[in-house]
Amino acid sequence: MICVVGEILFDVFPSYKRLGGAPFNFAFHLKNLGFSVRFISRIGNDPDGEKILGLLEIYRFDLNDIQLDDIHPTGTVKVKLDGYGVPQFRIISDVAYDYIEFIPEVHRELICQAELVYFGSLVQRSQQGFENVQKIIAGKASSAVGFYDINLRPDGYNDQLIPESLLQANALKLSQEEFEELKRLMRFKKNSCSFVQYLMDAYGLNIISLTKGHEGSDLYTRDGKFSIDAAKPQMVVDSVGAGDAYAAMLAAGLIKNMPPEIILRNASAFASSICEIKGAIPGTEAFYEPFRLMLAEGE
Repeated sequence: MICVVGEILFDVFPSYKRLGGAPFNFAFHLKNLGFSVRFISRIGNDPDGEKILGLLEIYRFDLNDIQLDDIHPTGTVKVKLDGYGVPQFRIISDVAYDYIEFIPEVHRELICQAELVYFGSLVQRSQQGFENVQKIIAGKASSAVGFYDINLRPDGYNDQLIPESLLQANALKLSQEEFEELKRLMRFKKNSCSFVQYLMDAYGLNIISLTKGHEGSDLYTRDGKFSIDAAKPQMVVDSVGAGDAYAAMLAAGLIKNMPPEIILRNASAFASSICEIKGAIPGTEAFYEPFRLMLAEGE
């Protein structure tokens, strides 16, 4: 079972809105790829929250994992696309997921059963969110993968949550921009290869996944560095959620103990396909069929 902890929200575009949030996108993909997934989040007791509960029920998620907040609204993000379909985000603060609660009698048992625990940064931007998410993920089994999808958004992280989250992880996924920001935050002056080695040694990481947009991606393991060119979409509609898709296929490959080269190929192909649709979530289950086959062939 995969346990995902984090935000679910509405991405609000100029003329429409779609369900989103990196942790939800990740959880949705893995569920549709055939994995057992539990998704812990918090939403407002409001019309947007009611809509989310209805959709999660349709998508066959366990609604007992979703907390309801009577005070704070459901999260939203204002999204504007540039001429190349690249999104710019304005994330609304002081929303329900900032107040996620740790429920010991529920979360301890759930987390310790997971073979992979996913978490990010945005859900930890408030002090309460940071403290409670850290308590939730601390209960993972020693054999489980702690998957930190760092997702550094403006005003969505601080100097405290990043090192603490890295200590809870053995797999880190980040973009080239986030890699450079992490180097800056840690005041690391040496070259990038030295920084990768530093992160692995200092935080006990076994996997570092670095995505570089059209320049492809790298996967660093204890056995060395593996690289792939970016898969080319037939037509780019937008790149919303491409990183979350990449993360989902990366996690699938780690769980199935696939070779790094196969993980990179699958993750790149899946992210590329997401760029060919509007938004981060495919409209049909049929979208996933070739990717389920990829995973089956890689076993």
